[in-house]
Amino acid sequence: MIGHHPTEARPLKVGLLAPISWRVPPRHYGPWEQFVSLLTEGLVSRGVEVTLFATGDSLTNASLSSVVPSGYSEDESYDVKVAEGLHLASCFERAAEFDLIHNSYDFLPLCFSRLIGVPMVTTIHGFSSSKILPAYQKYNTTSHYVAISAADRHPSLSYAATIHHGVNLAELPLVTGPRDYLLYFGRIHPDKGTKEAILAAQQADLPLILAGIIQDRAYFENDVKPHIDGRQVRFLGPVGREHKAALLGGARALLHLIRFDEPFGFSVVEAMACGTPVIATPRGSMPELIVDGENGTLVAPGGVVSIPEPGQFDPGTVRASVEQRFCHNRMVDQYLTLYKQILSTPGAQVA
Repeated sequence: MIGHHPTEARPLKVGLLAPISWRVPPRHYGPWEQFVSLLTEGLVSRGVEVTLFATGDSLTNASLSSVVPSGYSEDESYDVKVAEGLHLASCFERAAEFDLIHNSYDFLPLCFSRLIGVPMVTTIHGFSSSKILPAYQKYNTTSHYVAISAADRHPSLSYAATIHHGVNLAELPLVTGPRDYLLYFGRIHPDKGTKEAILAAQQADLPLILAGIIQDRAYFENDVKPHIDGRQVRFLGPVGREHKAALLGGARALLHLIRFDEPFGFSVVEAMACGTPVIATPRGSMPELIVDGENGTLVAPGGVVSIPEPGQFDPGTVRASVEQRFCHNRMVDQYLTLYKQILSTPGAQVA
């Protein structure tokens, strides 16, 4: 693969392809967009010339290129497939302007990877189903794949690196004070264990706050809503960045009783950054994020959920457990190192 190679005389130029489901950064939900925002701003702060391909209402210090005014999950006035096609084309038509394109848009951009003359890095945010694997397999040597956890590496693919996501610790201060409720923070969906969190809170006779978008309406109406009484179980809906830290930091524990192999868990790390331990099922990346007994507890699926006693976990220790491992600056540095490695070995295949 032939690429453009930056010299000492000019900065690295990167085209960063974001999803267009939500704004970058997201107002509330949008983990892929959150990742893109943290990476983009970190690269810019290090002198990289980034062109961010995202929605028109995105907020960034990079050069913004957009074909849609807002995310299709927030604005249903346009056809998603048309917007998606125009969005991807707007990036790849400008490929010659960059030293490297970073794809954070799942598998579809891989179809363009053999039509450009610059390397492409693809962060794989998990696999929505096994049906998309053929696309990743076909372009296995055309794009440099990055896994977001060791657990999410697929055995049929080659990877350039495994880079855990990071969080902005400045926006997630250590919270002190009473921790008198349990918290569920995530999309309302069977995979995320909303019903299981409600059951655990009821068994512990502790109040539970639910926060997140409703992704499965039938599940919400049948399995979640009947338990919402405004007293023991409260539902806040999606919570924005301005209120996230206080909500996460005020909880005795975050309940993350997932029923799928989660590639990563932003809310898990964010809660621990605020000093809140996490109770989770040990699926997917959870054993990589949670140190049992130090910053949370791993419980067997369907097992008894033991709620920590007040003071059982020291908030400072919980935060310290993620400060170095999951700081966004560490993540940005690792991606920048990867970019330079790729550009220094033109034509090299991933290992």
